[in-house]
Amino acid sequence: MSKSGNNNTSMAQTPEFDRRDISVLVIGAGAAGARAAIELAERGVEDMLVLGKRDHGDAHTTWARGGINGALGTHDPEDSWEIHAADTLNEGHFLNDPGKVETVTKQMPDRLRELDEWGMDYSRTEDGEIDQRFFGAQSFRRTAFAGDHTGESILNTLVDRAKELSIPYQENVMITKLLSDGDQVYGAVGYDMESGDFLLFNTGTVVLAAGGYAAAYNRHTSRDDENNGDGPALAYDAGAELMDMEFVQFHPTGMAVDETDPEWEPWGGRLVTEAVRGEGGRLYNTEGERFMERYSPDQMELDARDVVARAIAEEVSEGRGTENGGVYLDISHKSKEFIQDRLPRMYERFDNLGVDMSSEPVEVAPTSHYGMGGVAVDDHGETSVDGLFAIGETMAGVHGANRLGGNSLAETVAFGVSAGKQITKRVDGPGNVPEHIINDMAIPQFQDLAALAHRDGSHDVMDVFTELQDMLWEHAGLLRDEQRLRAGLDALDDVREKAADMDVGPVPSRSFEFALDVGFMLTAAEAILRGALQRNESRGAHYRIDHTEKDAEWQRNIYAKSADVGGMTTYTKPVGTPSKPVQEALDEGHELDYHQLE
Repeated sequence: MSKSGNNNTSMAQTPEFDRRDISVLVIGAGAAGARAAIELAERGVEDMLVLGKRDHGDAHTTWARGGINGALGTHDPEDSWEIHAADTLNEGHFLNDPGKVETVTKQMPDRLRELDEWGMDYSRTEDGEIDQRFFGAQSFRRTAFAGDHTGESILNTLVDRAKELSIPYQENVMITKLLSDGDQVYGAVGYDMESGDFLLFNTGTVVLAAGGYAAAYNRHTSRDDENNGDGPALAYDAGAELMDMEFVQFHPTGMAVDETDPEWEPWGGRLVTEAVRGEGGRLYNTEGERFMERYSPDQMELDARDVVARAIAEEVSEGRGTENGGVYLDISHKSKEFIQDRLPRMYERFDNLGVDMSSEPVEVAPTSHYGMGGVAVDDHGETSVDGLFAIGETMAGVHGANRLGGNSLAETVAFGVSAGKQITKRVDGPGNVPEHIINDMAIPQFQDLAALAHRDGSHDVMDVFTELQDMLWEHAGLLRDEQRLRAGLDALDDVREKAADMDVGPVPSRSFEFALDVGFMLTAAEAILRGALQRNESRGAHYRIDHTEKDAEWQRNIYAKSADVGGMTTYTKPVGTPSKPVQEALDEGHELDYHQLE
């Protein structure tokens, strides 16, 4: 790594920065980034670097608990990748890209077996097979799992495999801008979050595996310092397009807590895994009614997430919710031994808070969980910007209007492989970042970062951050309408003004990090609001109370792109059609019957 600067006297205030030349830069050290790097290494690519915002092995993947889908047929041999694809399209209300759905579903049996070969600690059947459980809206038991810590187990497995392959990682780095002329990517700039040193990466290929944007809402299942939209925002700024950003999955069961209680307050909105319902958990209102019988008598608690989330919201709005704005999730009809075996982390979490899940229910309410939208990519994960790839939750296309539970982890490993294969074909060295790109883009970015540090502004960073999250929840939450969305765009302008006048600490500080996150969130929020306003129908996770019906004319994806004049603009394109074998599976009409769990 070399130390660089600019000798031009007109740029005397340019901060020093470290430069590294690398063939492939992977931004994000979760499951998607790790699997892409593994694929590259196994195909002979050595000149790469994986960047993580946190310590090695610490990524949002670890918070994905319930399971990972693949048609293994452990319990249901009639299951197939075609039926898995059909379930995914049904759950996505046919806004999914059928090709990307097939990319995932075809691969997953092999990907699950591969993880097993690498030492994944799956839960097992009595005869030692990879166990699979029911998950919401799935026709068969195809969700493989490791208790209720599946994401953690997957990431540990991938990290161990990466170590075996000597894949280089650099920890605690935040990328703030991609170096791109809109047609081609040349690298990235950012900073070391511990030392504060500025960094420039010269590379011909960038893989964005930086997560999604669900934490742009005030109630969410992510940690506050991740999933703030940096992946989509970085790609958008580089000239790539965004797609389907209006589709935000509100998971039905986040923790509903007394926010005046300091012990419980940090847990508000945190995920109560779908595995609790997959193992037989039941939802009740305060009148003791198992209310999903009214909304979905066949699929009950395991109907699609958007259906269950809106049912809970309606129960609360009609006065049958708890004091903490939720309902009850009860699995106490199962034995303590069963719960501790199948749901060990959930049991431990609530036990530490003084609640025994084996003898009493827990309170749950909808919470922002996943962005179905993201960066528009081709079938290999490449954007319209040459050399820029986006995979995992950063990309769009697999999930459509609502994600099938268990498909997020599946997407990470499947598209990690697909992108890795494609990148191998193009790797020919680090490239050569043009001098004018360094002078016109990299150096001004370093100067902007230096100017942001120690800024003596009028608004506290966290106040602005929270105001933006509150605004999105109020104006583009579970229930939407034109008036609310237009007001949200106006409120966004107000937040943007405050963001330009924040009181910010030094470079290696939390306030500096969150100030940058505010910038990313502003991009994500605008795309959400504009897409939700334009889509005047209800479909999946997008529910317009002023347009409650699905409109066949709106089987189209909404794209957001940057314009030279007028800022963000949108346009639409029709969705493709499924392949013949997937269409046949759709025509067969497979569907989960919840009552076989009773």
